[in-house]
Amino acid sequence: MAIRLAAILHAKHILRRSNSFAKQAASMSLDVPKGCFAVYVGEGEKKRFVIPVSFLNQPSFQELLSKAEEEFGFDHPMGGLTIPCSEDIFVDLTCRLHELL
Repeated sequence: MAIRLAAILHAKHILRRSNSFAKQAASMSLDVPKGCFAVYVGEGEKKRFVIPVSFLNQPSFQELLSKAEEEFGFDHPMGGLTIPCSEDIFVDLTCRLHELL
């Protein structure tokens, strides 16, 4: 009986943690419009940018994603997609991509 009670308490604890994580993720995603996603860019301090999903089809942006995969794999330090380039280069690229679309 004590083992079953301990397992139930452990399961409740896990559910509470997953619920709080889901609420936190939902609150973070509210500031990202539908059809967009957030990325973190910068060499030192990272800055957050919200960009359209349509950029994923562009070869120049796919090149940045490949660099991110090489540097970080799937473990991004900011908790979101981190692009390893300077902010100036990223802004220049996204301005050009906005003109194309």
